[in-house]
Amino acid sequence: MVRNPAMPNRVLILLLSSVPSLVGQRGAPSAPQAPQASGREFVRENYTKFEYRIPMRDGVKLFTSVYIPKDVFTDGRTYPIMMQRTGYNVAPYGIDQYRATLGPSELFGREKFIFVYQDIRGRFMSEGDYVVIRPHKPLKNGPRDTDESTDTYDTVEWLIHTLPGNTGKVGMWGISQPGFYATAGMIDAHPALVAVSPQAPVTDYYMGDDSYHNGAFMLAHRFNFYQGFRVREVNEPHLPPAPAPFSFGTPDGYEFYLELGSLANADEKYFKHKQPLWNLNIDHTTYDEVWQSRAIWKYLKNIRPAVMLVGGWYDTEDPQGLLRQHQFMKQNGPPAVNMLVMGPWNHGGFARGDGDRLGNVNFGSKTGAYYRERIELPFFLYFLKGRGDGKFPQAQVFQTGLNQWRRFDSWPPAATKPATIWLDARGRIAWQQPAETGVDEYLSDPNKPVPYIGPLATRVLNSYMTEDQRFAASRPDVLVYRTEPLDRDVSVFGPVHVDLKVSTTGTDSDFDVKIIDVYPNDTPDYNTPAPAPAAPGGPPAPAVSMMGGYQQLVRGEPFRGKFRKSFEKPAPFEPGKPDRIAFDMPDIAHTWRAGHRIMVQIQSSWFPLTDRNPQKFMEIPKALSTDFVRATQRVYFGGAEGSRISFRVE
Repeated sequence: MVRNPAMPNRVLILLLSSVPSLVGQRGAPSAPQAPQASGREFVRENYTKFEYRIPMRDGVKLFTSVYIPKDVFTDGRTYPIMMQRTGYNVAPYGIDQYRATLGPSELFGREKFIFVYQDIRGRFMSEGDYVVIRPHKPLKNGPRDTDESTDTYDTVEWLIHTLPGNTGKVGMWGISQPGFYATAGMIDAHPALVAVSPQAPVTDYYMGDDSYHNGAFMLAHRFNFYQGFRVREVNEPHLPPAPAPFSFGTPDGYEFYLELGSLANADEKYFKHKQPLWNLNIDHTTYDEVWQSRAIWKYLKNIRPAVMLVGGWYDTEDPQGLLRQHQFMKQNGPPAVNMLVMGPWNHGGFARGDGDRLGNVNFGSKTGAYYRERIELPFFLYFLKGRGDGKFPQAQVFQTGLNQWRRFDSWPPAATKPATIWLDARGRIAWQQPAETGVDEYLSDPNKPVPYIGPLATRVLNSYMTEDQRFAASRPDVLVYRTEPLDRDVSVFGPVHVDLKVSTTGTDSDFDVKIIDVYPNDTPDYNTPAPAPAAPGGPPAPAVSMMGGYQQLVRGEPFRGKFRKSFEKPAPFEPGKPDRIAFDMPDIAHTWRAGHRIMVQIQSSWFPLTDRNPQKFMEIPKALSTDFVRATQRVYFGGAEGSRISFRVE
């Protein structure tokens, strides 16, 4: 057991007072075995909770909840530490208030570790100033130069020299914003921090994560998020305020955001000048210093802890960040273990539920349970407790379409080869460059934008990335291209590269691209029980399958045209003049089965998932209702300069 001779007396008294009485426990006859406790009851029976204010190098104290297994005190057992740092809060507060689960999953609480939860600087019960996704400081000249990496280091140093029963090894995890803090913690990491798992981490708010995708503002998610995520009005520690539910006044988010009009209206109308984080987003529409300074992935060189990055193919918030982290680390002094885990999950879906389906799509197995039992727990057990063989692949991914787990020594897999599909005449997709050149066009009206889903919803549907796209395919402002039914399986691994030749009659326009798996018309509906017989002993009543002809979104991304040359310096289109838009979509691991079709849809709005482009070159948050104008969009196909999409196939 690691001890600190300088431990404050109040801490020693608190620790000793937690030891349960042993009177009557030894030598007593065995009683009938009671049912195993679960949830908060289990945690209370097996752990003692402590609360500390841990000093950082500049004197700021961070509120920290600690759960120590009781057999540390009764039997002298020792355990490694599992830590999470969060901007959301470490509730419940109070040493007699216990969490219902500890660690990344219930399995960790039963395995037993020392669990640590910390409010980051400036949030809830911690001191200091809060800065959203605090920029990293690569050069530090003294104790006042702090960032999330130094706060993690100082916390680990305090924990291993203060907490009783710790082995001197620390693991760290976090989902979403806590995933960012896990990432930051492994930069110039404390030697005791040996294993880190950033999960669906915020990595670069502008470049494909929460706030902006290819220059398009992720309107509905950001508006919803900032209704609840507020900075404290008085900068001193206090308990989380009671939530203040927001009423949209309608079940139709499409209507709500159209009525919102200019984004500049939201501050006055809904945030009442009390949400600086919303203003941070709409005041910085290019990839400027505000966003670049928060791009934590650029500092992930020579990382020492073992790393397991975890994410979902259908993450609606942070789909790109961990993929970028993985590739950057691989090329810049990678850690001994740099494992990428991707499954068929939405944001954080791996941490809860069975993971056997998302929306209308069934994956055929309990992928979430498999991940928690067979991937996540073994990773930490090996590095923190020395159990297991320590053989981890560089990538362990769930291959959708075939619905199976795959292990690879590199990502993208080395055995894949490049392939290209070409947009062709009459809505076709060709596997060879078409000789015939031509153009398709549509009229884009920002006052009647293309919705991102068919049903009504005010919040971003957490399954929209698997939703049926037939509602969009029938619109005149959506171009649709598709292959013939495939005569063999087509398995794609890695990023999807879009290269379009386009023009617009406006001076700015979005070009949103969706890659879709079209099911055969006779696909059975595996989500619905078979119909009952029409009569005793008779044949089943005929049924129409919802999945027949289903157009499953596999990957979709917006692109704001004025950023086609640079995300730092936007440039207008010359009306009517052909130009190119080229970008990478986040990686996929998907198989189009034989008999299915590959479909591509192209449109110029995706509302209210992204904000509307007025189709004028301007600062979009300042656009007035009169600025939103119709534009004719053209997509050119055929010949060496024709529009195409490239990927890697197995």
